[in-house]
Amino acid sequence: MSKNWYPVIDYEKCSECGACFDKCCHGVYELRGNTPVVVNPDGCIEGCRGCQKLCPSSAIEYVGDTGTSSSECSCECCDC
Repeated sequence: MSKNWYPVIDYEKCSECGACFDKCCHGVYELRGNTPVVVNPDGCIEGCRGCQKLCPSSAIEYVGDTGTSSSECSCECCDC
């Protein structure tokens, strides 16, 4: 993984609803059975939180998230 921003799923919290997979149009996720898996972290747009905002179980965090970033993402695929 070469990027400094990508999602990580906490499988202890994940409800396997698939919202993250359905939301992301950058091919970051793949479903294996009902379980979402991050297969293309480099596809994630820095600052995009579209999948995190939809996650009903708060199971998605981001590597590289310092919590201090005020910038919006440049992603045109969602209303993040």
